[in-house]
Amino acid sequence: MMDTPLTLTQMLERAEKYFPKKEIISRTTAGIFRYTYKEMGERTRALASALKKLGIEKGDRVGTFAWNDHRHLEAYFAVPCLGAVLHTINIRLSPDHLSYVINHAEDKMILVDGTLLPLLEKVKDELKTVKAIVVMTDGETLPETGFSNVYSYEKLLEIGDKTFEFPKNIEENDAAGMCYTSATTGKPKGVVYSHRGIVLHGMALGLADTAALSESDVMMPVVPMFHVNAWGTPFASTWYGSTQVFPGPAPTPKDLAELIENFHVTVTAGVPTILIGLLNEFEKKEYKTGSLRGVLCGGSAAPKGIIRAYEKKYDIPFLHAYGMTETTPLVTISKLKSYQKNLPYEEQLEIRAKQGIVVPGLEIKVVNEKGEVNRDGKEMGELLVRGPWIAKEYYKDDRTKEAFKDGWLHTGDVVTIDEEGFIKIVDRTKDLIKSGGEWISSVDLENALMTHDAVLEAAVVAVPDPKWVERPVACVVLKEGKQVTKEELLDYLRPQFAKFWLPDEVLFLDEIPKTTVGKFLKAKLREYVAEQLKIEKS
Repeated sequence: MMDTPLTLTQMLERAEKYFPKKEIISRTTAGIFRYTYKEMGERTRALASALKKLGIEKGDRVGTFAWNDHRHLEAYFAVPCLGAVLHTINIRLSPDHLSYVINHAEDKMILVDGTLLPLLEKVKDELKTVKAIVVMTDGETLPETGFSNVYSYEKLLEIGDKTFEFPKNIEENDAAGMCYTSATTGKPKGVVYSHRGIVLHGMALGLADTAALSESDVMMPVVPMFHVNAWGTPFASTWYGSTQVFPGPAPTPKDLAELIENFHVTVTAGVPTILIGLLNEFEKKEYKTGSLRGVLCGGSAAPKGIIRAYEKKYDIPFLHAYGMTETTPLVTISKLKSYQKNLPYEEQLEIRAKQGIVVPGLEIKVVNEKGEVNRDGKEMGELLVRGPWIAKEYYKDDRTKEAFKDGWLHTGDVVTIDEEGFIKIVDRTKDLIKSGGEWISSVDLENALMTHDAVLEAAVVAVPDPKWVERPVACVVLKEGKQVTKEELLDYLRPQFAKFWLPDEVLFLDEIPKTTVGKFLKAKLREYVAEQLKIEKS
């Protein structure tokens, strides 16, 4: 067989050659911007040309600090196709973590959205390797800044060569991108993605039994482009010639609903908290959502009630998936096997609320202290993953030895696996609650609570207990205008769980603290619960 490298250059060139008329639609501060893949290719080449003139060389890290928009998409290809490494920086990091990831990655340049420049300014004096700042803005003039060597993105494109030829010496195992984990404890951990890994992952997203992305789709990634490359969807969508819709700066659920209606979005992707907000918007106003053939959900487990609402109330198919920063990220997706489609809907839902079966190309196993667990959907163990788009180490980080052992990524996620191969996330190893020697899944309790009509969000954490070691406490956010008592919620849970699973306390909050990518921040929540219970006991 021919030995030809798998690189991002192939992805872009295919879009330019075969889909030059297809559109990219981007919501910006100035309004809706629309252009074609032909024009996107020219701007991407001009950007790469300009970056080269500014001294960016093979292997240099170039950071992006930006929203989901067309300029960010251009950087997605210009930087790696030049031979440099695209470092997508989480815009919601604390100043301490922000300066850490930029310095740890040794970013030479940062492309920053004009509206986000003030956030970057906060760490200006801490940055050790950044030589230049490029401001991505619709404005004619650049905002005032204390940074030196500041360039206008659009003016750079004017001096760039839109016919620029990408270098031919890029190897498929060269680094193309990097992203840092959303740290709940300690410093974020860096993960580097190869050209080969991104290409193979993009191929997996097009399979009929995964997301089935294709030329006929209109893809709107709501998951941030700084979070595991928006789950790889911008790369795959460009390769397949899909129309892409980018929601731009700080989109609200209303913005997302309007984009779905106005541009006939067929697939969107986001974490459960985003999809819950979108669902609430659908309940406030009637939108035309008939174009949607699926919402892709990952990041954390989606409650069955949310899946049922999308499908039964709005006729929108719901795709449950699982992955991590370390896995590029797609690992499993929950689609019924052909013979399972004959089951009653509630039985189908029980299966599809799981995280699904491993996608082609990867291997998984579930182990505990006894070895591999029984495939009975009951015995719990840690999920291990390996494959061609799975990281083999963290970037310059001693924590590599904790997570990567014997050729497997040890995910830290506790799961069950049933006889059909469907895995179900039970918890993170650090979030499992052990009460009287028995395990309690905080995820199962959370998902059950969120099926209650009055509950918007629910998170369950462990508190120390002198008798049982740990006991669960539920933290609940109610829907606007809804009321429910602690006892009513406990009564709602009783038929579903053993008595010892029931939370000892239910606390009502205005908001549950979240990580920078929308997951529940349980470390902070545990601190809050401890404070509240001390107040109540005193």
